[in-house]
Amino acid sequence: MKFIVRLHAEITIKSRSVRQRHLKVLTGNLRTLMKPLDRSVRVNSRWDRIDIYHAADASVTAKIIQFLQQTPGIAYFEQVSEHPLTEFEQLLEWILASQTQRLSNKTFAVRVKRKGNHEFSSIDMARYIGGGIRARVPGTEVALKNPQEEVVLHVIDDTVSMVELRFAGLGGFPLPTQETVLSLMSGGFDSAVASYQMIRRGARTHFCFFNLGADAHEAAVREIAYFIWEKYSRTHAVKFITVDFSEVVERILEHADQGSMGVMLKRAMMRAAGQVAQLVKAHALVTGEAVGQVASQTLSNLRIIDQATDALILRPLIVSDKQDIVNEARKIGVEHLSAVVPEYCGVISQQPSVRVNPDLILETEQAVLPDSLINEVVAKSNAVDIREVRVNPVAGPTIYQDSIPENAVIIDVRTDDEEELAPLQLEKHKVLHIPFFRIARKQDTLDKNTTYLMYCQQGVMSRLQAIYLKEQGFVHTGVYEQTNSNKD
Repeated sequence: MKFIVRLHAEITIKSRSVRQRHLKVLTGNLRTLMKPLDRSVRVNSRWDRIDIYHAADASVTAKIIQFLQQTPGIAYFEQVSEHPLTEFEQLLEWILASQTQRLSNKTFAVRVKRKGNHEFSSIDMARYIGGGIRARVPGTEVALKNPQEEVVLHVIDDTVSMVELRFAGLGGFPLPTQETVLSLMSGGFDSAVASYQMIRRGARTHFCFFNLGADAHEAAVREIAYFIWEKYSRTHAVKFITVDFSEVVERILEHADQGSMGVMLKRAMMRAAGQVAQLVKAHALVTGEAVGQVASQTLSNLRIIDQATDALILRPLIVSDKQDIVNEARKIGVEHLSAVVPEYCGVISQQPSVRVNPDLILETEQAVLPDSLINEVVAKSNAVDIREVRVNPVAGPTIYQDSIPENAVIIDVRTDDEEELAPLQLEKHKVLHIPFFRIARKQDTLDKNTTYLMYCQQGVMSRLQAIYLKEQGFVHTGVYEQTNSNKD
């Protein structure tokens, strides 16, 4: 089995040395991802592509496709079958053996791309193969423009590759060909999408969370950050940094002007984040802010916020509509996660100003939030390797595997389709199937004195739902993780 991986177009137009560096980094990333899959997997770098070979195994093939679709720097990739370059008639027989059913009663076109020295042209081969298909496959007609099907052949030296399937990649640049950044994570749609976009552009992205006073919120944000890292940048370890901002919030609520509370909080975050960025050697801060989305995100207020730090602040979503952000969150797989993150706003102003007076900020900020306080909360910040987030969860739900409370009820929060494919059945415990998007509506039917353990395939949504129920007053909640030893 073979895959041909094509570089993102922006890489191919760079200078020779830069292109070689990007190609080398992408090849290394793919080898890191593929190595644990199977001994047969080989990743070979070429100037214009990367070839991946492995022994025919459906599970390995599926995993390779998944990794390639989630790796920055890839424009697209093709699953191909190969045949030695022989006479055209032999190649035609080879193609017909697998493509006759697909092409029957359809318009088609044959596309040939060559590399190497050959006695024939690409058009010569395309005409012969196309004529043979038209003559031997019932109901076919050649249509060079907008055909229903295409037969794509790559002729490289003495080998012919026929494309069986083509998949879109993420585009962007390989990690970490761009400089390191620090993303300010709230767990919502905006910060999650902004983090993804920086990863996609090849920037190693650390995560920074300002805890405004809700431990359950921190546990949920850790899950979101871990999901983004594991799916799109697992080849490179990053940090998850938590900064306790509870005292900052308290001082703002007690002493700040009502109209400037939000801006003062954002400035405090930037002051602290600038220091954290230096600790992790990040070259810029990343936020999910968009112009006009809330009062603190007008151009006037963003300018005041920017002046709080010398650090470069990047806002990938600055002109994005909210629905477009939500759509992107759905596309990258975090919509359902961010949608159920427990909401916690430490500073709620009744009359936020869309144009805060900068003189008022300068007059009061040091009195309310002196540099010594910001330095202190940064010094007490907690930084963990993102890979340890699951090993040492903070304020998260209890995980149950082999030892499950006797009277516990398992709630399977997977979607209907997921549950139907692999039903969860336990001999000694009751299993309820309530998809995650119905939990809020169904919570009134649940007994708050019962122990409920959430279950899902990956363990992310189950954790978030356990956190949500705990916030709703369900004291006895946790997560059930199925292992090989506890399967019935």
